[in-house]
Parts: sequence; structure tokens; C-alpha cells
Amino acid sequence: MSTFERLLTLWVALAMIAGIALGVLAPRLVQAIAGAEVASINLVVAVLIWAMVYPMMVSVDFGAVAGVARQPKGLIVTLVINWLIKPFTMALLAVLFFDHVFAPWLAPEDAAQYTAGLILLGAAPCTAMVFVWSQLTKGDATYTLVQVSVNDLIMVVAFAPIVALLLGVTDIVVPWDTLVIATVLYVLLPLLAGLLTRRLLGNQTAIDGFSARIKPLSMIGLVATVAILFGLQGEVILARPAVIALIAVPIIIQSYGIFALAYGAAYMLRVPHKIAAPCAMIGTSNFFELAVAVAISLFGLNSGAALATVVGVLVEVPVMLSLVAFANRTRARFPESAA
Repeated sequence: MSTFERLLTLWVALAMIAGIALGVLAPRLVQAIAGAEVASINLVVAVLIWAMVYPMMVSVDFGAVAGVARQPKGLIVTLVINWLIKPFTMALLAVLFFDHVFAPWLAPEDAAQYTAGLILLGAAPCTAMVFVWSQLTKGDATYTLVQVSVNDLIMVVAFAPIVALLLGVTDIVVPWDTLVIATVLYVLLPLLAGLLTRRLLGNQTAIDGFSARIKPLSMIGLVATVAILFGLQGEVILARPAVIALIAVPIIIQSYGIFALAYGAAYMLRVPHKIAAPCAMIGTSNFFELAVAVAISLFGLNSGAALATVVGVLVEVPVMLSLVAFANRTRARFPESAA
């Protein structure tokens, strides 16, 4: 890893501070950025995420996609964790902490809102940011793409029913335009750009050289995205630090618990590290854009549910960076190829 990558935790921390300061000192600029939206997707953030994802997509070899079928274990772990375990453990932790452990410090109506926000987070597996985590752990770009694509297809039909079940309602309005546009912006367009780039470069040597040169784009995009997200939510973070700390507790427990479960399952199944690390990252990370958009559409911009989804963003980046470091340190414990 380069010096910049090794110090990424520091740059992210500085980006958080800079973002909050920007929200306080230049609110008009932040409002202008917030206003650049289509279907609840912030276009400025979308461009930065595109920059994060594109370097990974250049590494995708479509000729190797068929090989995924010969290594199904990683995909199975991802799907079981994301759709049969993660939404329900997140709901369980939210109820445990907000209805019981933290009940003396929270109004019942606020606790219900925070629970709803965490349910939305738990039911939305990561779509875009996982490409960054995969790249940082030297994950298999092609396999990561297949894992994300399958999750997106399942999300279209499973997100609303799971959220409706866990929220105890029968009619939930999910912004499908947000889901479709996000998938196009964060997966399809970078994928097409990567494919075109590979064809223009022509040979693997040229592709490898180009990939090395553009790799810093992912890190720069990540840092800039964090700064903007925290700029958009700076006032809320400063106004309610104690509540944010309470919301963060079940999210942190969920994140490390889900990673341990997925990573441990991949280890037991002898899944190669380049597949095991990304499959654990997908389950741990969240599709926060969708979660925030649905929370706002269901409960309102200033609701406790919307606040809880924002705290998910606050917690996710430092947690994921710590897990990237752990995955890299334990690489040697995994096989290099499928058994």
C-alpha cells in the first residue's frame, strides 16, 4: 500500500472534521450541494462515488465472469448473511438497545424512530462503497462485481417486504426510482466505462499500468465523499452528540458481528482471501443512500429515523477501514485459490 493508503484513516478523520466545519462556516455552499439531487440521489456525491468505483471496474475481466459459477461458496456466504441474517440481527439489536438498555434516556417515540432507521440500514446491503473496500483488500474485481449485481437484483424484490415485515406495516413506499438511478450511477455506468477503457488499452500490461495510475482516484473520491456527507449533516451531529453516540452503539456491534460471521464462514469454507474479504465487506457495509432516502420519504427529513441512517454513515467509514486493516493482516490464513 502507498503512504496515502496507509494513512487513509487519518485523511478520513480530517475529512469528517473539515466537513462539519464546512457545514457550520459555509452553509450556503452545503445547501447548494444538497440541492443537486435527482430522485433523492445527490449528484455531487454520485460523481465522487463514480470516481471511487471506476478504477475497480477497469480491473473487471468479463471473460472470467463464468468462473464465478465454479467458486459459489463466496456468493452463498454473501447472500445468506445479507438476506437471511443481517436485517434481523440489526432489528434485534435496535429493539434491545432502544427499548431496553437505553430506554431511561430516550422518549418511546424517539426510540421507535431510531429502531426504524436501523432497520432500513440493515436491509440495504452495500452497492458502491464495497468496491473501494474490495480494492483495499486486493479483492477479486470480477467476483465482487457479480456479488454486488446479484445483491442488487435481490434488493429490488426483497428490500420492501423485509422492511415492511420488520417495521410491522403492510404498505411501505420504497422510492424505486432512487434504487434504479443509484444502481445505474454507481454500478452500470462505471462498469461500461471500465469495459470501454479495457478495449481501448488493448492488452493486460497496458491495463495494469493504467489501473495503477488511476488507483488514487478511489481514495480521493472516498475522502471527498466523507467531507461532503459530514458537511450535509454537520449541524445535526453537533446539536445531538449524545443521541448520536447511543445510536452508534448497536450499529458498531452489528458491523463487527456481521463481519466476524461472514469472514469466519468464508474461512471455514476455505474461500480464497480475494473472495472472502469482499464477501464479508458487502455484508458489513450498507447502501446508505437508499436507507437515507427511504427514511426521509417515510418519516421526514428531521425524523429520528433519518438521523439514525445518517449515523450509519458516520460509523461506517472508520469501522470499515479497521476491518480492511484486519482483513489484510489475516490474508495468509486463507488459501490463495479455491480448493
